[in-house]
Amino acid sequence: MSKNWHISRRRMLQGTGACIALPFLEAMALPGVLSPEPSKPIRTSFFFMPNGVNPHLWTPEKTGMDFELSPQLKPLEKLKKDILILGELMNKNSIFPGADGHYAKTANLLTCQKIKQTTGENISSGGISIDQLIANEIGGQTLFPSLEYGLDRIRTGVDLNVGFTLLYSSSISWKSATQPLSKEIDPRMAFDRLFKSFVPGKEIKVNPWEKSILDLVMDDAKRLKNNLGRMDQDKLSEYLESIRSVEKRILSEDKKEQFAENITPDIVKELVRLDQKITGKFDTKPSDRFEIVNEFNNVYGGVDVTEKTRLMMDIMTLAFWCDASRTCTFMFGNSVSGRNFSFLDGVTGSHHSISHHMDNEDKMLEYAKIATWHVEQYAYFLQNLKSIKEGDGTLLDNSMAFLSSSLRDGNRHSPRNLPVLLGGKGGGKLKTGQNLIFEEDTPLANLYYTMLNVLNIEKSGFGDSNRLLTEVLV
Repeated sequence: MSKNWHISRRRMLQGTGACIALPFLEAMALPGVLSPEPSKPIRTSFFFMPNGVNPHLWTPEKTGMDFELSPQLKPLEKLKKDILILGELMNKNSIFPGADGHYAKTANLLTCQKIKQTTGENISSGGISIDQLIANEIGGQTLFPSLEYGLDRIRTGVDLNVGFTLLYSSSISWKSATQPLSKEIDPRMAFDRLFKSFVPGKEIKVNPWEKSILDLVMDDAKRLKNNLGRMDQDKLSEYLESIRSVEKRILSEDKKEQFAENITPDIVKELVRLDQKITGKFDTKPSDRFEIVNEFNNVYGGVDVTEKTRLMMDIMTLAFWCDASRTCTFMFGNSVSGRNFSFLDGVTGSHHSISHHMDNEDKMLEYAKIATWHVEQYAYFLQNLKSIKEGDGTLLDNSMAFLSSSLRDGNRHSPRNLPVLLGGKGGGKLKTGQNLIFEEDTPLANLYYTMLNVLNIEKSGFGDSNRLLTEVLV
């Protein structure tokens, strides 16, 4: 039964001490308007994977639309028609005297400007990052102008080998040249920031940490549902079930992290010793508490890195779905990440170490498996978006999801021919399902300039851009 009843686009579910944003419902359309939402918002996300990829197993052999995915891109098989593989893009402003290593190529991945070489706090990324430029233009239409997520804490100190502050390794999002944005790495905090915000001026009678956010707003949800048509009722139920699913998984991760806190360095050393004795996996012992805890978290089940990553991606999906934000960044790891990937079959050791493979065949295969893991998580996010219907299309149809590393090959530290992917159809403006090879050393900034064009953000350029990539446009 269809109900003739209208609610505000800004309507939220409210309860004692909490509120939840809603996805777009047909009841939000103006009465008499046949098309409930003729213009869908376009969401943009930027994913960073550290340390590069195996350069020999990334680019498909054929160009155009008639291509087969390369080994490291195989997880995208079901999404082949929804992606663009973009070759020969480079971030040329990451090449300058003294810019060896990772830092000068990571901090400016989204600014495409030359960073300032410094070991102190007088940092500069050269300019605003593309995600923040987008947030400045359209962020005022949502609860959060942008969201910044990741897996690793901000690093401090100095890398004396190359003369750069470690701060440059920890952020790709810059509000200005001198203001990096910190990222949220805890799924609980990320979730609560979005879905456990407090109603201003109301007394908090229930601790929202002790109950599900849905319990707090359920009475309002029931009242709303009784006044919705069948399609909106189903859409609301699906949305609330997604929130409940994420909540349950976060509670499970909380228990794992509490357990991990009780594992002292001495206990972990014993675990490492026993594992070495049984499996012979590790050639050297961790040298300090950070490495020990990191090894435990990744190998011994303290924190399931894949599950934590997917939790964060589910939260990003919910944020896009309910229009809490339209711009997000995600860092799979800080630059020079030493995450231990021994949880993958056939991989033993840290990512950064493996990336310096010296063309060793065995190391190159391990390197490829790590890159494939990153692509798998990216594919998971794209599939999330594709599973959500929005009008005649899907959330993925109305998105642009960028993925790249700041290097192609970690062994050579080269920012040329970056491993760039772009998922989603940009509201129907992108011609996806293509593998494109541009002219050698085409500015990466050309892609960002093109994304601004898709978003109808009028700019004369971005960074060192010199043209629109018309090849990706419909």
